[in-house]
Amino acid sequence: MTVKRNALGRGLSALLEDAKTDITNNKLEGEGKVVGAVANIEISQIETNPFQPRTNFEEDALNELAASIKEHGIIQPITVRKLGYDKYQLISGERRFRASQLAGLTSVPAYIRVANDQAMLEMALVENIQREELDAIEVAISYKRLIDECSLTQEQLSQKVSKQRSTITNYLRLLKLPVEIQLAIRNGDVTMGHARALINIDNEDKQLDIYNQIVLNNLSVRDVEDMARGVKTETKTVTSAKDKKSSKAILSVEQLNFVTDLRAVFNTKVKINKESTGKGNIIIPFKSDSDLKRILDLLDV
Repeated sequence: MTVKRNALGRGLSALLEDAKTDITNNKLEGEGKVVGAVANIEISQIETNPFQPRTNFEEDALNELAASIKEHGIIQPITVRKLGYDKYQLISGERRFRASQLAGLTSVPAYIRVANDQAMLEMALVENIQREELDAIEVAISYKRLIDECSLTQEQLSQKVSKQRSTITNYLRLLKLPVEIQLAIRNGDVTMGHARALINIDNEDKQLDIYNQIVLNNLSVRDVEDMARGVKTETKTVTSAKDKKSSKAILSVEQLNFVTDLRAVFNTKVKINKESTGKGNIIIPFKSDSDLKRILDLLDV
């Protein structure tokens, strides 16, 4: 696995250099560690960040990172804040922190910072937006938290995350979509392109109707854009007698939540195909023989 060179966004760099959140060359009382410098810290002395906006960490990617850490060590230190004597809290770098635990490390290199809770939340959110592969809804939620909880304007936020203000606005508008569509975005069943087109439709019933057609007829982004502009789009027709009797049905919010739960349990893109008759199947894909064995072990079969 290739370890990418650190490329901090302009906003995060400014935050870490802010005098309010960083006391450089200031020794911690009773210790030889210097705030603002890099020091090796025992993993047992570090607690995770309660403000971490990301809750799902892909297991295979963590294992790959752990293998890289075993071979090369941690290329990019994590960032922590000082809580008390021999006690630290993670600000950013939770993937590296978790992978280090999987790799069997007892200590990790870390930048030591002093930050209040709001500055810490801001650091964590900006860090994740800049460097994690969040889904579009997770990014939108992070933007909203930065605006609501850190009292930022959209213009200030665009500067911190190095994005156009229009991009920020489009992400925030995703949170106004019906919950069924938001869940479909999170599960990867609707693309960001589809979502952008649906955002431009003011009527929620029409949004859901077009979303249903996306799922049933595998509409392209161009199709949805045309429909959003009021252009009649020719949908694909089902020709076989079997398909006429058993066309696909849309999953309810409860069933979409169930899909999300199953994906978290099996750590793979579980899918439910449901017919209008109420029948259907659950598909649990696997990547290899070992991945199949892992899933079977979870199923206890």
